[in-house]
Amino acid sequence: MDTLLHQGKTFENIDYSEKKLADLEFFNCDFVNCNFSKSDLGNNDFIDCNFKNCNFSLATLRNTGLKNIKFTDCKLMGLDFSYSNAFLFSMNFQGCILDYSTFLQRKLKKTNFFDCSLKDVDFSEADLTQAVFKNCDLSNATFVRSILEKADFRTAKNYSFDPEDNRVKNAKFSRLELAGLLEKFNLDIE
Repeated sequence: MDTLLHQGKTFENIDYSEKKLADLEFFNCDFVNCNFSKSDLGNNDFIDCNFKNCNFSLATLRNTGLKNIKFTDCKLMGLDFSYSNAFLFSMNFQGCILDYSTFLQRKLKKTNFFDCSLKDVDFSEADLTQAVFKNCDLSNATFVRSILEKADFRTAKNYSFDPEDNRVKNAKFSRLELAGLLEKFNLDIE
């Protein structure tokens, strides 16, 4: 079956929830107020696309191409990005809710997470070199064997991970949140 290409289009107020989309390629498209919750987006490619006020909660991303994507004010709860296509994988997030999502072993170099909720997100073995977590809530987020070199956590809050179990060279942190890096020592910090 041939792949159907959509280029330079705007999709507004469309309900894709619980639907299967397959063999589609979206290039330089905008999606506004669309609902993708519980939809199957497997085997599709999104390239240079923008999503604004969209809901992707519990969508399936098996072999989905996400190349240079911008999510703004989107709900992306419970997504497993580790099953998406790793080739040219790149995204940025502004004002999004990504709670309970997984980025296991994903390359997220220079990814921007601005004003996002990242509660219970799994960043295990992810490459977050130079990622920026600006005004993000990282409550219960998991960082295990992650590359956090030059990552910026200065305005993030509620993060807790072991610097000895992650690569943190030249990462930036706020003095107010340093306790999250010392949690394993059971210190009483005031």
